[in-house]
Parts: sequence; structure tokens; C-alpha cells
Amino acid sequence: MKRLLDWVQGFALALGGPGLFVIAFLDSSFLSFPEVVDVLIILLTIQHPHRMLFYALLSTVGSVAGCLVLFLLARKGGEAFLRKRLHERHIERATAVVRRHGLLAVLVPSLLPPPAPFKIFVLATGVAQVRTVDFVVAVTIGRGIRYFGEGALALWYGEWAMTFLRENIAAIGLWLAGLSLAGGLAWILLQRLRGGSDSASSHAPGRN
Repeated sequence: MKRLLDWVQGFALALGGPGLFVIAFLDSSFLSFPEVVDVLIILLTIQHPHRMLFYALLSTVGSVAGCLVLFLLARKGGEAFLRKRLHERHIERATAVVRRHGLLAVLVPSLLPPPAPFKIFVLATGVAQVRTVDFVVAVTIGRGIRYFGEGALALWYGEWAMTFLRENIAAIGLWLAGLSLAGGLAWILLQRLRGGSDSASSHAPGRN
């Protein structure tokens, strides 16, 4: 496995931005290359700092495209599609989380490093028939924060960023996920409060 990952990393480094797109797409769809995209963004940004935005953008777009493929397959195939590929217990847990938290169930795991079970939530979101545009926005925000953040880290700290990432990637992911979850819950609460205020106003005396 290590030899395969080394080959994949060398392949992407040789191609630069397009290689990042390909690896990010495959990693988010049919294959799995744990942390390879994260490492590549930092390595390529250190080599070519002026291309950081380009590398982070292609990584984000590639990952979103890969996730979208899984999402559309699950949406078309429905729950039967999931049951052929995953244990029923995992399916029930994932679909319950999606139904309860909506797109936060995709946004938060998209920020977490492996072995966070991201793909199962992508599939569960498709089965739940979430709107495609909402799904794309959630994944884009999550992956964008992660990849542009890593690119910025490489710009600021150079080669030390790689050591920092390897030693702290889990903690960074958890902090980002926690902040996103808190922000999402605050937004949901605000929307509910606004909905309650609008409902109360519409039923107030003197209002038609």
C-alpha cells in the first residue's frame, strides 16, 4: 500500500495542479488515498508559492466532483444501493444523522482527516434526496476551508508546515469541524427563531 501511495504522490507531483485534481477526484469517489491530497498541497505550494490558490482550487473542485459522483449514484439507486455496499447498522446511523442535522452531516466530516467516515455520509445524503445544489455548496465549503487552509499554512511556514500538519492534522480537523458545527447550529437556531417571530407577527391582532 505504501508503494502505491508513493507512486500516486509522485504522479501528482509530476503533473502539478491537474494531478491534484485527479487524485482528489479519485480519493473522494471510488478509491482512497488517506491524507495524500493534504500532503501534496503543502509540497507543491512550498515549491511554487505563487500557485497556492490554483492548487487549492483544483483540489477542492476535484474532491467536490468525486463526492458528487457518489451522491448522484446513491440518489439514483436509493437505499438499496447503500445496502449492497455497507453494513445495515452503519447505514441506519448515517441516515439518522443526515435526517437530524441535514447538510451539517456532510460539511463537518468533509473537514475531518482520515479515518473519519466521510463517504458514508455522502452516500446517505444522496439516499435522503437532499437537493444537489445544497450538497455541492456544503462540500465546497468544507473542502475549501480544509485545502485553502493547508495552502495558507504552507505559505506562512514553509517546510515546517508539513511537520505541523502530520503532528496536528487530527486536532486541526476537529477544531475546524467543531467551529463549523457550532456555526451551523447557530444558523439553524437563528432561522427557527426568525420563523417563530414571523409566525407570531402574522397572527397578531390588527394584522391581515
